[in-house]
Amino acid sequence: MNLLFHLSSSQVVLIGYIGSFLTSITFIPQVIQAWKTKSVGDLSIWMIAIVITSTIIWLIYGFGIPDGGPVIVANFIVLALSLLLLYFKLTFRN
Repeated sequence: MNLLFHLSSSQVVLIGYIGSFLTSITFIPQVIQAWKTKSVGDLSIWMIAIVITSTIIWLIYGFGIPDGGPVIVANFIVLALSLLLLYFKLTFRN
């Protein structure tokens, strides 16, 4: 039997928030590194644009579904960090 059938809906939402937190923090080391070194030459502007576009789409989806909180939280944080990386990319040009 599937593990999810043994979890309550609140447990599933909690797992979603844990996953969204872990997904969100993946960009933090890159943002810190870019800020410290003032170097983003290795970052692709296309990658940043794709991440920003995908997070906006995920946010729209998250607002459109019941219990979309984990999707909204993760993608709001990733969007903020991606916009910061985009700012760095445009500001720290060599």
